[in-house]
Amino acid sequence: MYLMTRRTAALALCLVANVCMAQAASPTLRLRGTVQSVTASTLTVQVRGGEVVALALPANLVVSEVYPIALADIQPGSFIGTAALPQADGTERAIAVTVFPESARGVGEGHRPFDLQPQSTMTNATVADVLASPTGRTLQLKYKDGARAIVVPTDAPIVTFRPGDRSLLVAGASVSLSAQERDGQPTVTRINAGRNGFQLPY
Repeated sequence: MYLMTRRTAALALCLVANVCMAQAASPTLRLRGTVQSVTASTLTVQVRGGEVVALALPANLVVSEVYPIALADIQPGSFIGTAALPQADGTERAIAVTVFPESARGVGEGHRPFDLQPQSTMTNATVADVLASPTGRTLQLKYKDGARAIVVPTDAPIVTFRPGDRSLLVAGASVSLSAQERDGQPTVTRINAGRNGFQLPY
């Protein structure tokens, strides 16, 4: 009985190791760009760096539509994600803000580095207060590990999203997506898209 237990444990460790190796070999990548062409099973995108990449589209692809809203739509209690840049005076200036629907409250909560621009950050948090500022609004944000203030200029893009479908994936559409290697092919796992030429801020 002891021998069987050891063998079972060894097999379990082997399986875990193989899963971990598979996960390490297939990291999730974020890409942003413009759709060049699309078929039922393949999406071709020109990413912001200029490279053109072809990715497989799974049958269960999750598509979200990103669309603009007003800065005034951000209210105390809103759960948002904001890309921002540190300023010389110690403040942070928003590059773009996403207001999450209630169903996404708490997703990715916290503050972390972001890959949109050098030194950019991403903060997903609840708006505790909205204050007027000379250049727009200052959002007082609270999240589980802390708090911070983000200055949102009047020209910063403010967006939200809702469930979409593949009809958004047309040539010229602005998209951001997550992809992983599956069965030897780079495959889209989720994709956000703008409608009728709307350009995603990130």
